[in-house]
Amino acid sequence: MVFTLPRHLAPLVLQNKKVIYDLLFRTSAETLLEVARNPKRLGAEIGFFSVLHSWSQKLETHPHVHCVVPAGGLSPDHTRWVPAPERFFLPREVLRKVFRGKFVYALKQAFRDGQLRFEGDLTLLAQPKIFAAWLRPLYRKDWIVYLKPPFGGPQFVLQYLGRYTHRVAISNHRLVSFADGKVTFRWRDSAHNNEQKLLPLSLDEFLRRFLLHVLPKGFVRIRHFGFLANRRRATALPLCFQLLGAEPPTEQEASSTDDTSPLRLCPKCGGPMRVIERLTADEIQLRSPPAGDTVAA
Repeated sequence: MVFTLPRHLAPLVLQNKKVIYDLLFRTSAETLLEVARNPKRLGAEIGFFSVLHSWSQKLETHPHVHCVVPAGGLSPDHTRWVPAPERFFLPREVLRKVFRGKFVYALKQAFRDGQLRFEGDLTLLAQPKIFAAWLRPLYRKDWIVYLKPPFGGPQFVLQYLGRYTHRVAISNHRLVSFADGKVTFRWRDSAHNNEQKLLPLSLDEFLRRFLLHVLPKGFVRIRHFGFLANRRRATALPLCFQLLGAEPPTEQEASSTDDTSPLRLCPKCGGPMRVIERLTADEIQLRSPPAGDTVAA
């Protein structure tokens, strides 16, 4: 599931990253927990984790959170597992309206508490009447909430998000060239069937866009909620496994995968090897020394 902030808020986001990203995490989580708990919807207590992304494919400001949610939850009395309907998890239109209402209300509260900064072109927004008028168009927009089972199954979506847990905005394999003072990189055009295109930017513009996505010092961009919250999962997860009729993985199983496979044993010492990164053909070419160069032992 993905909760996205409207483009209208982008200038305010850049001047108030910590406050607004915190609000995005909190209000999207409250929306999911509240709607799922409603007996008219799922009627269950769910758990999930959220990952913050602030960029688009072209490195522009595009704040959104990816939420990975099990397809079901615990009944209110914690005596059974409530599976989600096959056709949909939660109604998208309801999620949109609840998320919009919660976020705008929280943003107004942050304004009243003096938590927001307004500089440069946004200086006039410090006046309450002007800020209220600036927020008004948000109620007329359909906020974007995306939810679907992952195309390649749960493992695929975890691998996708895992690539960005310790990276910012763009990975090396999308970089094509740096020549004549311009950085060229690949981007996926979702408006045209995800067609791969090239975007050349001046070095200054590339660095400007990249630095838009540097988070405030100490900001936590992966957070857990519901029965996956840090203070609850030690007791809630075993209960979930029990109600699903599944055995929770042992500590040894969770920490080791295929380490005993011959392909994962070091050909020199025979010890187990661990994958720390996978390189595409482009990345291998980028990182390889020029032909003819030698590397000292």
